[in-house]
Amino acid sequence: MTVIRQQDLISSIADAFQYISYYHAPDFIHALHRAYELEESPAARNAIAQMLVNSRMCAEGQRPICQDTGIAVVFLKIGMDIQWQAELSLEDMVNEGVRQAYNNSDNPLRASVVSDPAGARNNTGDNTPAVIHTEMVPGNTLEVTVAAKGGGSENKATFAVLNPSDSIVDWVLETVSSLGAGWCPPGILSIGIGGTPEKAMLLAKEGMMAPINIQELKSRGPKNTAEEIRLELYDKVNALGIGAQGLGGLTTVLDIKVSDYPTHISSKPVALIPNCAATRHTHFTLDGNGPAKLPPPRLEDWPKISLASKESSRQVNLDTVSRDDITQWQPGETLLLSGRLLTGRDAAHKRLVDLLTKGEPLPEGVNLKDRFIYYVGPVDAVRDEAVGPAGPTTATRMDKFTDMLLTQTGLMGMVGKAERGPAAIESIKDHGAVYLIATGGAAYLVSKAIRSSKVIAFPELGTEAIHEFVVEDMPVTVAVDTQGNSVHQTGPAEWQSRIAGIPIKAE
Repeated sequence: MTVIRQQDLISSIADAFQYISYYHAPDFIHALHRAYELEESPAARNAIAQMLVNSRMCAEGQRPICQDTGIAVVFLKIGMDIQWQAELSLEDMVNEGVRQAYNNSDNPLRASVVSDPAGARNNTGDNTPAVIHTEMVPGNTLEVTVAAKGGGSENKATFAVLNPSDSIVDWVLETVSSLGAGWCPPGILSIGIGGTPEKAMLLAKEGMMAPINIQELKSRGPKNTAEEIRLELYDKVNALGIGAQGLGGLTTVLDIKVSDYPTHISSKPVALIPNCAATRHTHFTLDGNGPAKLPPPRLEDWPKISLASKESSRQVNLDTVSRDDITQWQPGETLLLSGRLLTGRDAAHKRLVDLLTKGEPLPEGVNLKDRFIYYVGPVDAVRDEAVGPAGPTTATRMDKFTDMLLTQTGLMGMVGKAERGPAAIESIKDHGAVYLIATGGAAYLVSKAIRSSKVIAFPELGTEAIHEFVVEDMPVTVAVDTQGNSVHQTGPAEWQSRIAGIPIKAE
């Protein structure tokens, strides 16, 4: 009889979440490197290069791949012959492991979980509770899979109940083409088919934990319907030309996962969940012989990639840049930002807009005239860091605040990730402003360009407080220029045309 001890599970969970915060799995690195070598779009190739360099830096420095260190998801397959030596419940043991992982002083992870989600949305402070799925199985071991799922990709999860005769491939293509780039491609799309609505979603979530093996599948050929769908969708999704970070290019997905389950005669539930460029999951087994041992990957698994040089990028001094200067910037162009950069995410934007609506002054030190604001919620700094990993957040969440800030504060530009909506783009055009993107999935790399950081407003918001960064050569891409031209529209359209894109059937 196998005895699983309480502390063995707690410490294994804690170690696993630390492990996946800074180690990409080798299969992901190899797939991303292959995409980099094949990519022909300069903007997309540069974005993938940043992801690969960031990944290696995180493996070496043991700091988070992405500033959004995710909501903790845990799958447990519990052998029916196990005995427990524990005082806590299974759920409490898992949550204690998550708590220890996210509060680790050597590598603190950003706490992103809020309670009372429909009301006060108070941060729980330690990223608990985890989302836990359990299954009783034959045997005398405990199999554990942990994943950290960021909001950018989770927010793009989609579900539909199709008619039995409807095409799953058509639905996926229509859905993916509407998702935008907030899920940080290139990554993995996982699809669950059948069962009931909640079963389809669970199939999609669990399916994305499998190794990347689409090239092996292409070599041997499909053995069933699910594998046929995988291969068809892999080619057709990439043919959409969305590309890395939505900039347009050859690779949008590194793999497609399809899991199915018997369903009702009149139903065809289908779920789609993306896994972003910060793909984070691992698996271990406890057999009663102590905590799990997670061997670190070899640094040789990471390719040595060179980033774009200063000579090939436009250098921008944020302290002196003028509105005349920004009219020269072109969509898809790489900039290196230096100088003072403000930050602000959802909560800070709401505070600012509430003050403006009431006719009240903004906090002292928050002067947005001719300034740039970066949509970011950084990880806490450790040791000699100015700030922890500080990658961009999805910009569309700030769209509803954009026109008021541009109109009433004189804000010149914004930095985030992914596309802007039509109303935000029109406002950017009307005010002669610009929108830039930093690479999602390159948070540690971005943080190395931040020389200092101080909180200047709303300190009670924690990671969502307004900071002032001083940056040096922070790499960004022009996404929307002063004329309202968006690279997230022109880039994918160009590359879909180049690779004979698949036409999307209108609803």
